[in-house]
Amino acid sequence: MPKMKTNSAASKRVRITGSGKVMQVGSAMRHNLEHKSARKRRALSADAVLRGGQAKKLKQLLQK
Repeated sequence: MPKMKTNSAASKRVRITGSGKVMQVGSAMRHNLEHKSARKRRALSADAVLRGGQAKKLKQLLQK
């Protein structure tokens, strides 16, 4: 039986940490940044941790 392919859409959007957490790059940092305060931009630049069913489903898509 051939190997399963990793879902490329999921692999471009999330990453798995060494401890198994699913990290996602935050949204709202592409454009219109001049209207956001420095404090807001710093907070948005942090990666978000996905939990529960979302994390479980993405791990299945990534074959992890």
